[in-house]
Amino acid sequence: MKEWLAGILGKFFYFLYDIISAGITDKNISVGLTIILFTIVVKLFLLPLSIKQTKSSVKMTEIQPKAKEIQDKYKNDPQRAQQEVMKLYKEEGVNPMGGCLPLLIQFPILIALFYVFSTLDYQGASFLWVPALSKPDPYYILPILSTITTYLSSKAMQPAGNSEAAKKTSSMNIGMAIFFGFMSLNFQAALVLYWVVNNLLQLAQTLALKPKKNVT
Repeated sequence: MKEWLAGILGKFFYFLYDIISAGITDKNISVGLTIILFTIVVKLFLLPLSIKQTKSSVKMTEIQPKAKEIQDKYKNDPQRAQQEVMKLYKEEGVNPMGGCLPLLIQFPILIALFYVFSTLDYQGASFLWVPALSKPDPYYILPILSTITTYLSSKAMQPAGNSEAAKKTSSMNIGMAIFFGFMSLNFQAALVLYWVVNNLLQLAQTLALKPKKNVT
């Protein structure tokens, strides 16, 4: 399945490249712009699933304080606590597994994208400060951006406040950002560029879907 998806995505990438390169003959610019446009189009294709996942995650973080209160109230009766928490989920219209299915559906696509960016022929193209998109960024700017954008996009969905859940989620966000930043040191610059743009789009989407607090 990975090869099948990668084949389709690879052909689509070259399709976009042919369109862009027809108007922009500078290979270095056209390849970089193709990666950015490709990221945007893939994100738009996955938008319905991504919105569903984001809404579910945002809603879950919003009701975590209430769930924590229930767990504290019935800490000596775990079964009752679980029943009350599930009742809360039902009242709020939240499915605890609601954000998992869209993520599982996207996972094979993400694996295929990794394969696509690892096998594309960049023809020695550079982009901005990156001398070769087919190799890791020697200046470590993209890995740094990967770390920052991964943290910001995940932080946008974490529970607010100083609760134990918020602190735990914050620690996980930091750990995940460092992990992806470290991995980006060895990945092709093209793949890391895709990841950074995708993170920025995810951050914008999360902020747009988050309910705005009323200012009085």
